[in-house]
Amino acid sequence: MNYRKKFIIEAGEKIRLEKLSTDFTGKYDSHDDVKEKLEQNLARMKKLQYLLYANGGPSLLIVLQARDAAGKDGVIRHLFTGMNPQGTKVVSFKQPTPAELGHDFLWRIHPHVPHKGEISIFNRSHYEDVLVPRVHKVISKTDCVHRYEIINDFENLLSENGTRILKFFLHISPKEQLERFKQRLDDPARQWKISESDYSERELWPDYTKAYQDVLQSTSTKQAPWYVIPADHKWFRNLAVSEIIADTLDEMKLKLPPTHVDIDKILKLYTAAEQTLVKAI
Repeated sequence: MNYRKKFIIEAGEKIRLEKLSTDFTGKYDSHDDVKEKLEQNLARMKKLQYLLYANGGPSLLIVLQARDAAGKDGVIRHLFTGMNPQGTKVVSFKQPTPAELGHDFLWRIHPHVPHKGEISIFNRSHYEDVLVPRVHKVISKTDCVHRYEIINDFENLLSENGTRILKFFLHISPKEQLERFKQRLDDPARQWKISESDYSERELWPDYTKAYQDVLQSTSTKQAPWYVIPADHKWFRNLAVSEIIADTLDEMKLKLPPTHVDIDKILKLYTAAEQTLVKAI
């Protein structure tokens, strides 16, 4: 199955999130069914990230947005730990600091976009500034519409500078979210991840649904598409995201950069150095 076609939100497409499945798994029934395929995807990602880093030209920005407990941390932990840390960075965007609030809402984002040859993963992102403030009525829907335009211009600028952009909304059901909260409560090693706001924000579920729908419909573009990933099953979530990333990197036709030195000359220098070492021994 082509997951890019299956889960993409086309530019201008109208959606209803409640009609998009959170528990879709296609032809698979369990983690065991996808284990080999997932390992293949991770191997492809590792190989292609090496080419991206060596090439030093294009870059990749991956945006992860989701409700609490949908698996942003899990995606990062399972899919990116095998990559070269020199060419990969993860940035988490939390509640803006006073210094950040003193600037335009994209001020804190721009320094963290990927350098040439890099992959940046945003754990939450600039989209927080058109979700939480809207739901809590800090800004109006009209303000959000204006911010959508600014975001589209910003992402288009990144695209024109050689950055491919993939945006994933991890789509989880209220029932599955509550179950994951319970697992955190029951596990002392994960209790640090739970907070009162996790439950208070659940009361605003319909408001967040409307806000996310507007974001997905207004900011999914050809240059920076959104993908709505069914996230009730962690193993399928990881499979779908990894395959979309690997396919996108593969589509970039990455190659090793040309050699800028005389290899024959270097080999002669190496041979001479080796011979000198042997004589010294």
